[in-house]
Amino acid sequence: MPPADAPAESDAVPPEPADVDPDPRPGPRDPGTAAVPSGTGTEDTLDLKLTEELLALIGEDRSRAAARRDPAAELLGDPATWPGATTEAGVFHLVPVVLERDLAVLSRWMNDPAVAAFWELAGPESVTADHLRPQLEGDGRSIPCLGVLDGTPMSYWEIYRADLDPLARHYPARLHDTGIHLLIGGVKNRGRGVGTTLLRAVADLVLDNLPRCGRVVAEPDLRNTPSVSAFLSAGFRFSAEVDLPDKRAALMIRDRTYRDHL
Repeated sequence: MPPADAPAESDAVPPEPADVDPDPRPGPRDPGTAAVPSGTGTEDTLDLKLTEELLALIGEDRSRAAARRDPAAELLGDPATWPGATTEAGVFHLVPVVLERDLAVLSRWMNDPAVAAFWELAGPESVTADHLRPQLEGDGRSIPCLGVLDGTPMSYWEIYRADLDPLARHYPARLHDTGIHLLIGGVKNRGRGVGTTLLRAVADLVLDNLPRCGRVVAEPDLRNTPSVSAFLSAGFRFSAEVDLPDKRAALMIRDRTYRDHL
């Protein structure tokens, strides 16, 4: 848009004072500096300093504004900042995956026949890496995490925005539905209720730290009876059978509304 014309109060142009240089730009004899009148005109300007409390408030406002502009913060936040969950099995934390640090253990778990039957990521480490990179380099709608129990990595989790996932084409998704995938890596932690305990804990972590999320959803393979049973025992309800491109799944939902009753 062209600039607006400046308002003119009079057509008359006042004459320039005789003692003022009509061209105030620095000349060759005074390179890079402009002449400063003897009167600085700052006598009535106060040297105000902000208090530490006000500076802190400004910093907090800027941090909040940056978070609002950060797409990842809008999607799932940062599970690394979520508190640990004290469970019957021990103190549990979600720790976002770092590829260089965690690839070897994750690849080893993916090559366990019981895991490979459903995850289908058996093979060299590059197979697992190719699965992780799109999440790690994406916009934050899916976050891969290690499940650490009493300081020991023992499970793998994916926290993802189900309403932004292809899964949403197969069920009546709601805004901010959040999904979870998991595998229990250590054989000693399978078949004794640890999965159920951690499913409930992670669902609670999601609901506690994502206030706009009203439902936690999951879609375990319908053939994986122990997994479906663990979700049911962890307070999820069976919603429907859904045909996904790679499996027939049980759609499991844990509602915020009923979390204290199931």
